[in-house]
Amino acid sequence: MTNEILLVVTLVVLYGAVLLWFYLFGTGGLMAFTVFATIAANIEVMILVDAFGMGMTLGNILFATTFLVTDILSEVEGKKTAQRAVWVGIAANVLFILVSQSWLLYVPAADDWVSPSIEVVFSNTPRMMLSSLAVYAVAQVFDVWLYHKWWALTERKTGDHRAYLWLRNNGSTLVSQLVNTVLFTALAFWGTYNVPTLISVALSSYVIFIFTSLLDTPVVYAARRLHDKKAGHTADAA
Repeated sequence: MTNEILLVVTLVVLYGAVLLWFYLFGTGGLMAFTVFATIAANIEVMILVDAFGMGMTLGNILFATTFLVTDILSEVEGKKTAQRAVWVGIAANVLFILVSQSWLLYVPAADDWVSPSIEVVFSNTPRMMLSSLAVYAVAQVFDVWLYHKWWALTERKTGDHRAYLWLRNNGSTLVSQLVNTVLFTALAFWGTYNVPTLISVALSSYVIFIFTSLLDTPVVYAARRLHDKKAGHTADAA
């Protein structure tokens, strides 16, 4: 159960970190977290592990935090700020791809010992990261759009701007994560693993995303409460 325990602890730590960074640094903290999460997840996703009876890639939880961040930003700052976080993540990853690939161009010194390992990891990074960037852009822009579509629907039905946060949070993330899972698995791993493994990876990834999406709802509520407290508001809604 070592992998399972590590995944649960990672989820708790990362979701807690999102709240902590928002509390300490506000919107800027969430922008910075997006940069960290997208770069780290694109490296971590190359690791395949077994957990909960399924084969899965690491990086799923880190990717899930990026959807949590855009949902928080959508809720407390609006659509434009959430979209800006998406483009910040993309810009940071493009720069990281360029820099990390430049490392492979250097001729290592005779006593260098790390370059072979760096080359093994980052020679595979461009396909992973370019696939991830394309999918991230599509899924995240779709997530922000759908979040506000759900918001407009619930506000029109109830007349309450703050009601049904849980519905717009899960209604947008669960659908966009499905898009993310299918597209990323196909683009990043086609030809690397056989079809049964690809299907297993996609299914296990989406199962993880279902749980991470449902579990991030209290975090979005907590972030809105923090924002209200700083802004001097006390009202809350379901």
